[in-house]
Amino acid sequence: MAMKITADQLREKYLRFFESKGHRIISGASLIPENDPTVLFTTAGMHPLVPYLMGKQEHPAGTRLTDVQKCVRTGDIDEVGDSAHLTFFEMLGNWSLNDYFKKEAISWSFEFLTQHLGFSPEQLNVTVFQGEPGIPADEEAVGIWKSLGIPEERIFRLPREDNWWGPAGETGPCGPDTEMFIDTGKDKCGPDCRPGCHCGKYIEIWNDVFMQYNKTAEGKFEPLGRHNVDTGMGVERTICMMNGLPTVYETDVFAPIMAKIDELRASPSGDGRAELDQASLTRSRRVVADHMRTATFILGDQKGGVTPGNIGANYVLRRLIRSAVRHARKLGIEPGFTVKMAETIIDEYKHVYPELDQNRERVTTELLAEETRFGKTLDEGKKEFDKCIAGIQRGNEFRAAKDPSFVPVTQLSGKQAFRLYDTYGYPLEMTQELAKEAGFTVDVAGYEECFKAHQELSRANVGSAKSGLAEHSEETTALHTATHLLHKALKVVLGDHCNQKGSNITAERLRLDFTHGEKMTPEQIKAVEDLVNEQIKADLPVTREMMTLDEARAAGATALFSSKYTDEKLSVYTMGRSTTDFFSKEVCTGPHVEHTGVLGHFKIKKEESSSAGVRRIKAVLEK
Repeated sequence: MAMKITADQLREKYLRFFESKGHRIISGASLIPENDPTVLFTTAGMHPLVPYLMGKQEHPAGTRLTDVQKCVRTGDIDEVGDSAHLTFFEMLGNWSLNDYFKKEAISWSFEFLTQHLGFSPEQLNVTVFQGEPGIPADEEAVGIWKSLGIPEERIFRLPREDNWWGPAGETGPCGPDTEMFIDTGKDKCGPDCRPGCHCGKYIEIWNDVFMQYNKTAEGKFEPLGRHNVDTGMGVERTICMMNGLPTVYETDVFAPIMAKIDELRASPSGDGRAELDQASLTRSRRVVADHMRTATFILGDQKGGVTPGNIGANYVLRRLIRSAVRHARKLGIEPGFTVKMAETIIDEYKHVYPELDQNRERVTTELLAEETRFGKTLDEGKKEFDKCIAGIQRGNEFRAAKDPSFVPVTQLSGKQAFRLYDTYGYPLEMTQELAKEAGFTVDVAGYEECFKAHQELSRANVGSAKSGLAEHSEETTALHTATHLLHKALKVVLGDHCNQKGSNITAERLRLDFTHGEKMTPEQIKAVEDLVNEQIKADLPVTREMMTLDEARAAGATALFSSKYTDEKLSVYTMGRSTTDFFSKEVCTGPHVEHTGVLGHFKIKKEESSSAGVRRIKAVLEK
């Protein structure tokens, strides 16, 4: 029987176990990817390690690594509220960068699950890649599992859609994986029930990915010259399973959050929407808890730069906050709740993620502003609803006057209902409730048709949770290097108060958010451009050193994002004639060009406000 365990205990057990196996504990990265246009948020533990997994550079901590990574995945955002889906979660991971491979990875997974977490070997079921034309079955993994005592009947060979990772794009590193499932003891739902079935008998707990192939442009899978291991274990799901709880919302990480929701529900609101059936009550409590936790972590991230908006990551954040506000209204919770929820979440997690406490004011300020904005929008939506009903009633009266046999329309169209959702944030059930009070129904099928079309567009905007390896093309590498030059040039021209608050890079342009209280003048913009182009023309060497955070700061490096571990080695990139004669020196994971002369001509395309006290620059490199 698995032991009872808290999230703090699980994190510590995991890190110390892999430390005992020669892994260095490293700090988890920001939730906001700096140099990856393929995703809006960090979606997995391996995401920040892309340059090292690709073999483009050596990791300063070595070839065996372990950490706890904050992750956000929003591909299933509409499913949140059930027992399984979360938008924010913590991922435990260990990696081999061309070091150990399947034997060690699988053996250590088995050892940790059975000897350190207390799962019985008889509970363990595993899946492996079954093979297909052109790619052999992963019999090596099968053999290792059998050597550990897992019998054939608990080893399931599954196709590529179940047991294969990557590539992230059309080509690149990829390989089979082996997934570990715990048998809950429930009866099988049918003869085809197996790990991966959604009936609840088998719960996935861990995944070991083996990057051993390269997919070519011709669609062939060729053996890679280097082998990597990437593993992932979700904190919330694991402690839920180990404590025998029905859902993650009963775990210790959610307990104070759910308690705060119930405390706020008890306050008198006069809203009139607090009477809900059990299913609706449960879902709304979970949505508020999940979305507020995710929004708090995004706003409180060490890198910052994401605020509620209408595009990309900003849109996702706005959608999360507004969904939480809608469900809080259904629960009868008074306005201003977002700040109280955030305070609880920050206090719960600040000992693990101190950046939340450091950015407390930013978190609460942005949440309150967005909640207030959306509250006004919801009130406007009620006026729009009343107009829709009045319009239908006028139409009925007009037609009845001309045709006594006319049957009055008593249904709000799907298009009207969806507009109330899309423009004013009214969920279908709220519109149905209002319609019922007015003696109307809603065209649900028409609404769902509109909603489906919206979802397809929304998923494209939100980004896929399945992406893993960033492109790190020549274009993004060059723009990333130019961002460092821009950052330093801003400090020289405007003052040392200009610190990076966010960065986003695509293959076409860079975007940098930085602290500055006023709009830049044309003269200042030109001065920054000229200074950056001077460094490009000087063709400065770009060198990389490895040092601790204290050493980096002593050497004059800009280090905005702290390390948790005082002895952790970090990459420091210098652009200058030497490590003491330089223009720019920053702590960064890379990658960068080897010398600035290859960058081309730097041009600022736009300078604008990002949020209060923060400006945004968009710039390009012209060849």
